[in-house]
Order: sequence, then C-alpha cells, then structure tokens
Amino acid sequence: MKDTRTAWAVPGYTEVRELGAGGSGRVVLAVHDGTGTAVAVKYLSDRLREDPAFVGEFRAEARLLGGLRSPFVVSLYEYVESPAGAAIVMELVDGISLRALLRQSGQADAEAALVVLKGSLLGLAAAHREGVVHRDYKPENVLVSADGSSKLVDFGIAAGRGTTPGVAGTPAYMAPEQWQGRPASPAADVYAATATFFECLTGRKPYDGENFAELAVQHIEAPVPETEAPEPVRPLIRRGLAKRPEQRPENAEAFVAELEHVALAAYGPRWEERGQRKLAALAALLPLLFPSAGGAAEGTSALATTTLSSGSGTGWAPGRRGWLAAGAALILGTVLVLTTDAIGAAPGGASALSAFATTSAAPPGPGSPAPGPAASPSATPSPSPSASASPSPSASPSPSPSVSAPPSPSHTPSPKPTVSWSPTPTPSPTPTLRVTSVDVSLKTGVYRGDATISVAATGTGPVTVVVEWFLGSRQGDYSVPDGTETFVVQSGSPAPVVKSHAFTRDRGCYGGVRVTTKPAAGTGSASASQYLPRCQEPPR
Repeated sequence: MKDTRTAWAVPGYTEVRELGAGGSGRVVLAVHDGTGTAVAVKYLSDRLREDPAFVGEFRAEARLLGGLRSPFVVSLYEYVESPAGAAIVMELVDGISLRALLRQSGQADAEAALVVLKGSLLGLAAAHREGVVHRDYKPENVLVSADGSSKLVDFGIAAGRGTTPGVAGTPAYMAPEQWQGRPASPAADVYAATATFFECLTGRKPYDGENFAELAVQHIEAPVPETEAPEPVRPLIRRGLAKRPEQRPENAEAFVAELEHVALAAYGPRWEERGQRKLAALAALLPLLFPSAGGAAEGTSALATTTLSSGSGTGWAPGRRGWLAAGAALILGTVLVLTTDAIGAAPGGASALSAFATTSAAPPGPGSPAPGPAASPSATPSPSPSASASPSPSASPSPSPSVSAPPSPSHTPSPKPTVSWSPTPTPSPTPTLRVTSVDVSLKTGVYRGDATISVAATGTGPVTVVVEWFLGSRQGDYSVPDGTETFVVQSGSPAPVVKSHAFTRDRGCYGGVRVTTKPAAGTGSASASQYLPRCQEPPR
C-alpha cells in the first residue's frame, strides 16, 4: 500500500521522482535548489505523523545519522519537522542493494563477498564506536556503488548498546539473544552481518525455517552451517554465527581485523582490489536500478505471517531450549495476530497493520534506505513486521519481515513549532570524482613506522583512504596483518598526509604498509616495506 502523496515538501528542495514508498512513508529523489545537488528525502507518512511516538523515533533516527561520520554510512544533510510534515534529507547513494545483486547472480565470489562485508562492517564499526547497535543488518540495507564500494543504510530500529530489550530485527538474520529478548549488543550486529555474508557465499540464508517458531529454534540451537561455505572463510562463519555473543568478535571493528587476517592468508595481498572489481562487474549488470538511471520506481508492501509446519526435514531436532524458544516464538506470532485484529482492517480488506510495512525502493530506489519507524521500548514485545521489497520490477516471492516492538498508543498531537537542524553543511555540487594516483613512502623506527601518503584526484568530493599495516620476515612480505585505519581527504588537497603506527613486537623484522582509495585510484594501490631496527640484523 503506497502512502498518499502530500502537498508538503521540504523547503529549498525540488522533488524529481519517487524512489520508493510504503505504509510508513516514502523516499524521493530531490534536488537542492541552491546547489543543484541530488539528495534523497525520506518523508514520514501523515498517518504516522499523528502519533508522537513515531515522530519521536523518526527524529531519533535523524539525530543518530547526524552523529555518525563515516564514508561507509549514508550521510545526513538536514532534518526538517513542522506541523505540515517531517522529513530526513540524506546523501543520495548512486548504488543498488546487495539483495538486488544476489537476486541477479545467486551468490558472489568469496573475494567479492569479503569486500562487501568489510565495507558494511566499517559502517557498523562507526556506529558501535558511538554506542549504537543497528539491529537490522541484512542485504536490503547494504548498498553497492558502481565502483564496488558499499555503504550501510536504514537505522530505523537502531538502539543504544545495552538498551531496548525486546524482539527486534529481521528474523532470518537475528542473533539468538535477539530472539530471547535480550538488550541490543554489537555482537548481535556481527551475527547478522555474518548471516548476510553466508548468504552472499552460498545463495541461501543460514537457516531456512518456514515460520517464527522454526527460525527461533534454529538460530538458538541448530549447528552453524559452516561447511557450506568455502573452506578458507569458514573460520569467519564459525566465529560470527556462534550461538553465544561472548564467543563472537565483540564488535564490528574486531570482526574486520579477523576478516582481513583470513582474507590475506587465503587470497593474498590484492584480494580487496580483485573483490571490488568483481562487485563492480556484478553491479554493472543492473544499470537500470541505479538512481542515476532515472527509471520509474515501483514498491510493494507485505505482511509477515506465522504458520505451523511439520519441520524443515533437515534431520536435526531441537533440544529443550529450542522447544522453549519455539513456544516463545509461537506466543510472539499469536500477539502479532491479536495486534492485527485489534488495529482493524484497512480499505480493500487488507489489514491496517500494513501501515507499518515499509518498502525499499524499486528501480532505481536503492539509492536511499527504505522508510520505516524505529522500534520503541515496550514491556510486552509485540512485533509489527515489515517487508523490504526488492529493487526489481517484480516483488520478491519471499520477503524478509523486519520485527520490532510497536510504538506507544496514539495520542492527538499538540501543535508544535517548526524544527529544523542540519548537522552537516548544505549539500554542494559534486562534479565527477576520479582518483588518478596514490603514493606512499615508509620510514621505520625501532618499533614504529611513519607512512607519508599522497593522493592525486580530479573533480570535487571526498576520497576515502584505507591504510593497512603489516609485518613480515623479509622486505615486501605483507603476510601478517598488524592493523588498519581509514581517513578522508578532499580532492584538490595536494599536501601529503603522514600516518604513524606502532608495530606489534616479535611478529617480524620488516614493517609494511599498503594504501588503497575509494574511489579506486587509476594506479591501483601503493605499498612500501622497510626493516625495523629492533631486530639485530635482517633475517636471511
């Protein structure tokens, strides 16, 4: 059910076309009148705007985005709220969803899957450093650009670490503790990211339960299906899908470190370049789905349902904890039915619960996250599922429902003045950005290294620079990862940047550094390796 278009629009922007719509609102492509910059504007629907709880959560999502500074997270330009409407003005990502890529290709090469996982994990890491848990990491919320880079979007049900207990997320990617209603934690995001990684590698979700009860049991008790993934990356699957949060990497940053170690050992020092090229090639197969293509948008809404079945026939049977989880999931499903009945029927016979269904943009909509209200605390979790439609001309036959606790009961809103704040500068024109070259030189001390990095670029915009440190037993050996850092430079800034690093003791006598950029430089990456004086003599 598409939201009815309203006359109100954010002042200073001209709408070009709709990118996607659902019961909670719509996302449009617009142009900033002052600069001509294309943006994505996410409008809250009139129906939900009448509920102060939804407006509060919508505002909270905007504030959260405004506090995140990462090239791997969609940027907030402005939040505008008035008696006539509420809207979030965001960066327009000219990319397509990972879900669309998987629908096209079925699965991805291991190097490509590692690259998309790393990019979106770096987005999660930025959130985790701010004490924020995404809670809904899935292929629909990862966007892949034409150059193979990726961004994390849609913080609609994000929550503070250790807060907001209750069932929230998309069932196919929810960690065991999410099913058990425990507070949000970064380890749950790591679990969801690993489930998505598994789907990239194999073409299917880790667990295939047909309803909430089966999925709850499988996520809590079923063995980790690591043997279905390529052997070199099984350690990542095993760690990331561990049943207990303390057995997983504690946050996304820690998981990135493990990923880089596994990828380097399995696929060599240039795995990321190859993986990004492969992702770009997959994205090139779907040119009409990019926002810049200008195609017409389509969207659908769907409801999650809970049905009983005799099992998946996998030969695995749940234990006592699993049956308890199944019972809890059945209760959750019953509450869903009662909630649907209580809300009543919408015109045309559809349940009014579809007011909570959101849809990500169809062609060319994946350039911005799908609209959707954030979860709000509730003593008795009662899921209001929403399904993200695929960015393709036809809706996905099996949508992934997102479950979150419902907002507090609706109250008649009191008149309030216009609220408008902008945590980032007004959008500026962005001519085509090209990185022509990247160069690095390394000077080593006893336990440290100083890398001097130069980036040459044409056009206007930010360049993301990724610096990877290594240790090795000989010059040019980059076999032992020793840390990664990321920074951003603006094109047209010729001054080199110096980055320092303290190397780990006793892991090699040669320190090394490799530098890559996003967008990728025409010269590829740059690297350097030097002897560390802490060793008495160079190894032979």
